[in-house]
Amino acid sequence: MQEPSYLKLYREGKLQERLNQAIETMRSCRLCPRQCEVDRLSGELGYCRTGSRAKVASFNAHFGEEAPLVGRFGSGTIFISYCSLLCSFCQNFEISHLGEGREVDPAAMAAMMLALMRRGCHNINFVTPTHVAPQILEGLILAVEQGLNIPLVYNSGGYDKVETLKLLDGIFDIYMPDFKFWDENGAKRFCHAPDYREHAMAAIREMHRQVGDLVIDKSGLAVKGLLVRHLVMPHGVANTGEIMKFLATEISANTYVNVMDQYRPCGKASGETMISRRITGEEFALAIHQAKQAGLTRLDSWV
Repeated sequence: MQEPSYLKLYREGKLQERLNQAIETMRSCRLCPRQCEVDRLSGELGYCRTGSRAKVASFNAHFGEEAPLVGRFGSGTIFISYCSLLCSFCQNFEISHLGEGREVDPAAMAAMMLALMRRGCHNINFVTPTHVAPQILEGLILAVEQGLNIPLVYNSGGYDKVETLKLLDGIFDIYMPDFKFWDENGAKRFCHAPDYREHAMAAIREMHRQVGDLVIDKSGLAVKGLLVRHLVMPHGVANTGEIMKFLATEISANTYVNVMDQYRPCGKASGETMISRRITGEEFALAIHQAKQAGLTRLDSWV
């Protein structure tokens, strides 16, 4: 089994250095593109409504993720509460918007990682980690000292800041961002983030620079690389075709992409005419056609 890259950083003492830098960023928080500049270490709350400690909704062996992450024993998911993007249609609305969960200290975060590894999970998959990168690193150091040795997955909404990602270089072996919207109007209307596309493009470029295309071992498990998710939306509001062209031409034609059909109107979506229904079979078929037409060949296995 390939050794996770964070172990090398730990041995060199660089993991602690990265943690120190990340914590310092929270004094005037600039971890995500929202740039709230609140002092989270003193309890001030910004857009993500998270202070100095992370809040976790649940952790478990998850079998609903992509096949290269799930394997035989599941992906060890840790669902972080709250979010820095806050899509109005979020499928985990109670967790991201309402903050369902409990605050955890670094020891508890480490204990979750270790429990998932001992359960046989093939990786530790942080869902919505953007706003708690420092708290993850705090827990990671403690977990490494107690034997953690499986890959980490950064499972984000794609609204990430390059400077924060650079702090994570060599720590996460697998990046799994969404690319939600191409057009400014959709991102503004449904996420209050008109700058979503520019940040998602820059973030995915940086992620790919760090880890490259997804590498899958002989047993079918992902060991390192980039995996991009795209949720097909009703009425084409995500502009899937342009996103697929970007991935194929500006990232890599070998990018592993999961084009997802499970959109359903959650959260506040029922009040939005354009996204108040599930997608049709024709809309999904068009999205798959657009991905293939762009030159992408590594679509998630069930497509």
